[in-house]
Amino acid sequence: MNLRDLKYLVALAEHRHFGRAAEACFVSQPTLSTQIRKLEETLKVTLIERTQRQVILTPVGEAVVAQAQRVLHDVDDLVRIADEHRDPLGGDVRVGIIPTVAPYLLPRILPIVRREFPKVSIKLTEAQTRVVMRMLSDGDLDAAIVALPVTEEHVVQTKLYTEPFYLAVGKQHPKAARKTVSLDDLANEQVLLLEDGHCLRDQALEICNSHDAVENTNFRATSLETLRQMVAANIGVTLMPELALAGHGGAVRYIPFRGRAPSRDIGLVWRTTASRGELLGRMARAIQTPLRQHAPLR
Repeated sequence: MNLRDLKYLVALAEHRHFGRAAEACFVSQPTLSTQIRKLEETLKVTLIERTQRQVILTPVGEAVVAQAQRVLHDVDDLVRIADEHRDPLGGDVRVGIIPTVAPYLLPRILPIVRREFPKVSIKLTEAQTRVVMRMLSDGDLDAAIVALPVTEEHVVQTKLYTEPFYLAVGKQHPKAARKTVSLDDLANEQVLLLEDGHCLRDQALEICNSHDAVENTNFRATSLETLRQMVAANIGVTLMPELALAGHGGAVRYIPFRGRAPSRDIGLVWRTTASRGELLGRMARAIQTPLRQHAPLR
């Protein structure tokens, strides 16, 4: 048994097809098939139920695949630990980021990271907060960019910037000509929100509930871009974070709140036990200043 054969088995379990699995592993189909049979002979069990139409894992095959995935994950960790020891400011850094931040923040910070940490390769995963925090806890991510605070224990939370919300209305909306609005102006407005699972939905809903706004329950968006288009069509209004305003105008008017504007804190979090804690702290400091100094994007 060797790691290569375990990789072949995991690929076969993922693709459920010998040809596609072989292609993913950059070997011929006969080679992959032969090694899988040798693995079965070594373990003295049948891992794969072979039919003309599909590949089916046997019950013991399912269990072996799950263990093989853990073994390969641990091997990757061993390699990464060695890489980090040789070069603490190099190697792969796996970062999760939430969808309401990713498309607007990454173009700003990735050039900074590339310039300040040329030996680091950032591996990105975009997912909702609960997913990236679970991946962080399980060791599948080194850090996550999320809205603060997070409730998980044993994590370092470093604020990167504070982002105010703007009221987004269609050009035909009665408030479209205003230079500023107050939170009280939300009363009785039909507010469009993201679907469940987005932390931005929870923040916006709390603001709306405390100021007598009404959620438009006929529609829940999967992204800020969908919300933007619905506002442009005068279906309702929404709260839009500042970084999402850059380069957008047209049929939507973004109105700042006067006084103490509603906002959210965005930060970088990582496990207190993370081996890359020093590097992550340096990264956070490298991107904090330019983010906090950015001009309003109205």
